[in-house]
Amino acid sequence: MTKKMTRTEEHELYLDPDNQTPQGRARRRKAKLTELVPVRFPPDTLEKVRTAADADDRSVSSWIRRAVEHELETETA
Repeated sequence: MTKKMTRTEEHELYLDPDNQTPQGRARRRKAKLTELVPVRFPPDTLEKVRTAADADDRSVSSWIRRAVEHELETETA
């Protein structure tokens, strides 16, 4: 069983050039992103988003995009 690394542990691991070789096939986004939309959150909400994104091993932006897409799918169903 492999334990989940912290961001600091990941950083230390990838400092070594031997650990910088890509594994597997490249993953591409389904569609191109269009424009930047600034969104502001209260500090406590942003901390929850960061925690959730980290738990899903996603960036905050990716996590928010997925949440918005999910909400739009739910709305149209």
